[in-house]
Amino acid sequence: MLPGQYRLPKTCLLRNNQEFDRVYSQGKRLHGNGFSLIYTANTADRNRLGISVRKKTGRAVDRNRIKRIIREAFRLHRGQFPKNSDIVVTVRPGFSLQSPSEVVSAVVGLLRHAEQAQ
Repeated sequence: MLPGQYRLPKTCLLRNNQEFDRVYSQGKRLHGNGFSLIYTANTADRNRLGISVRKKTGRAVDRNRIKRIIREAFRLHRGQFPKNSDIVVTVRPGFSLQSPSEVVSAVVGLLRHAEQAQ
């Protein structure tokens, strides 16, 4: 294991509206159960993650828990997400994944399904 391999520095996160808007306008959309994955290529040498959770999803405590779970899944399993991409995970009411491993398996299944459809 390399030192710092599992860190998630702020450079790996989408942080401003322009970055999110670029992904929304240029990205490819995949829809899962209670969430969508939108991704587009970037010029950086790493993946970057953004998370969008609507207020209709629940209380602030619940929304923050969902964001922590998704960030943890991304941190531990970056290789499973599209390579050299900006990725936005949008969460809809009905999101029921309660652990990072469930999130990763849902994302991997979604990506596999999309590759087979091409």
